[in-house]
Amino acid sequence: MLRFVRSCLQFLLKLVNSVIGLMGMGMTLYSLWMLRVWYKQVHSFWTSGPDSTLPWFIYTCLGLGVYFCIISCAGHISAETANGCCLSSYIVFVLLLVMMEAAISADVLLNKVWEKDFPEDPTGRFDELKKFVISNYELCKWIALVVVSAQALSIFLAILLKSVGPYRGNYYDSDDDYIPARLPLLRNQVKHSPYICAAHPSLKNDYWNVRLPKS
Repeated sequence: MLRFVRSCLQFLLKLVNSVIGLMGMGMTLYSLWMLRVWYKQVHSFWTSGPDSTLPWFIYTCLGLGVYFCIISCAGHISAETANGCCLSSYIVFVLLLVMMEAAISADVLLNKVWEKDFPEDPTGRFDELKKFVISNYELCKWIALVVVSAQALSIFLAILLKSVGPYRGNYYDSDDDYIPARLPLLRNQVKHSPYICAAHPSLKNDYWNVRLPKS
């Protein structure tokens, strides 16, 4: 029974973790596309002039996308091995990501001038993304809810899988039916009987060699 529960938790953790991986790949590809467009526009990764501003929005999206992909890979490895150390590291990584997302969301919702907290974006992609989110608010809201729910569920499943523990082998069907390796040797020991000596060859020969007295 415990083996079945462990397999279900591993499958669910991989499935939920795939949502994080898809989000990471999408952000990475989008960042590379923006970087390519920016490179074509200015013919360099830097704008002209010594006081130029870095395209921070592109690099931020690229870094977040790579971080999402790393978390997804770590989650699949942790789900496959069910190792306690790997699962703990995975939980910490996801918690850091959730805390960062919560801080940014709180700043956007509570601060009316939240745009001043971010530096100026020379590429203009940040303004384009903001306009896209405003015009497609319902779609973006559901995507954000799916991603956040996947992150919270992955933490919960990782905690459950860590409490269940890794699989210990294929020589028993259930953890409750597990018998230590030395116990069968004790059960298979031969119990010596005091009558075993009756079957000794020398005694048998002496028995057949006994002659009855003549009457």
